[in-house]
Amino acid sequence: MAESDGAEFQRKAVFTFYALLLIGGIAVYWIWGLLYNTWNPFTKDNIAIYVICAPLIAFGAIGMLLYKRKAQPVQ
Repeated sequence: MAESDGAEFQRKAVFTFYALLLIGGIAVYWIWGLLYNTWNPFTKDNIAIYVICAPLIAFGAIGMLLYKRKAQPVQ
């Protein structure tokens, strides 16, 4: 039982880290949009925001999917 509790804590810690990556990526995009008063990242001058936001959001979302709570078997 103690091993299971430790594994559950580790899963929650890693899930929280990936959630913070996702939230951080979204926050960086919003802050960038407010500071530079533009919401269009497709222009040549604004492409650098993808270098920061896309990996943060992608790794956060994929990590959260990988470490989400597993369904309990029905007895």
